[in-house]
Amino acid sequence: MSPAENHLIAQLPATDRKRLLALCEPVQLVMGEVLCEAGQATHHAYFPIDGFISLMARVDGHPGLEVAMVGREGMLGAPLVLGVATAPLRALVQGPGSAWRIASANFLRELAHSEALQRSLGRYLYMRLTQLAVAATCLRYHLIVPRLARWLLMSQDRAHADHFHVTHEVLAAMLGVRRVGITVAAGTLQRSGLIAYHRGDVCVLDRPGLEAVACSCYEADRLAGARTARMSTTGHLHLEPARSTS
Repeated sequence: MSPAENHLIAQLPATDRKRLLALCEPVQLVMGEVLCEAGQATHHAYFPIDGFISLMARVDGHPGLEVAMVGREGMLGAPLVLGVATAPLRALVQGPGSAWRIASANFLRELAHSEALQRSLGRYLYMRLTQLAVAATCLRYHLIVPRLARWLLMSQDRAHADHFHVTHEVLAAMLGVRRVGITVAAGTLQRSGLIAYHRGDVCVLDRPGLEAVACSCYEADRLAGARTARMSTTGHLHLEPARSTS
């Protein structure tokens, strides 16, 4: 697949892909833009190409906790696949870039028409459920430094660059910790020579080292994506022995 494509769209048969893209419009994802709020109607589905989106759960007036990311591997608006037109989570653009956008009504009509799209999105929903379960256990059991390393790796994967911008305040909200915790954790990674971090500009200097520090949830996410990609066109999983994530 081309690096400048959304993977869900790229893996469709040519006829289905062309029909879907004819209903889409290209849009730019703007850093900090809120694409939908929890509890509100979903008017569009988004297929990122080179931007990425944080899905955030908000409770009791708190700014929100990130529970999943959406990049070119997926889509925003997955509940539409289940026939639900209400967004369960807040969607915040964390990485600017381009995306395909399609009106919900057009998306649902195309979904009903394309068995290939149904299979592809069914596999993607499986992966998203796995990610949500991993996020919940990560928050409960892992310390800030490994969680921050995991978040930086996930962001780098979706930014497709060694450099990206994120502030201490945003990181604190994403990970559900105090700002001082991010300051200490980022300082630890920087002193170890794994990242450079100055005024919100992050540069990953040593990716293998960052992977070694990250909690096992990063590898669990990666394996979930790889297993989903190996699913057959019937939606069944080709079972293979799982590598240890400890």
